[in-house]
Amino acid sequence: MQIAINKAHFPVTVLGPGRRIGLWLQGCRIRCPGCVSQDTWADDPGRRMNVAQLLAWCRRVGGAGFDGVTLSGGEPFDQPQALSALLAALEQWRREAGLDFDILCYSGYPLARLRKRHACLLARLDALIPEPYVNGLPLTHLWRGSQNQPLVALSPRGERVYRDFLDAPAAALGKRLQVQVDGERLWTIGIPERGDLAALERMAAERGLRLDRVSWRQ
Repeated sequence: MQIAINKAHFPVTVLGPGRRIGLWLQGCRIRCPGCVSQDTWADDPGRRMNVAQLLAWCRRVGGAGFDGVTLSGGEPFDQPQALSALLAALEQWRREAGLDFDILCYSGYPLARLRKRHACLLARLDALIPEPYVNGLPLTHLWRGSQNQPLVALSPRGERVYRDFLDAPAAALGKRLQVQVDGERLWTIGIPERGDLAALERMAAERGLRLDRVSWRQ
């Protein structure tokens, strides 16, 4: 089974508790106005890889220890068969290795729709952050982009791991963004406050660095 992946990173420390493996899926039909990840929207066959290859990478980077896996995008539920295969592989790894990492997934689809159409996938997750991003609503809660997005625990593990974070304010843990430099590319990971990315562009320009292409504009 193949899955379309935009990027993968470890450790991610701003999209869920602890040190996490972050997987961003490629392709999104929702395309929320103001999305900071517009580079993940297009259906790009060149970004497809085998789920087995992706799991091998996860095993390699997580070998020294990690706390969870965060799935984002893009829209993970636009690839339901591939998402199912990935979740099954992660579950098998967790079970056979005796690990206790949690799996958190982001989705721009409403929770009611996901429960109706993808109940089997939700049953394999520990926590979910659903609902479309609304650019006109403030960022109020930890790990969520707009006020309408809840954090939903879906398993006993999820209830244990996330119970102290369900209503946590956006600044509860201080750090909101990570920055990674990869060759000539600069990656931001996390949930920016309104104006953060414009400020990043200004700061870069003041230092003589021009950002030719950015993920939050097409």
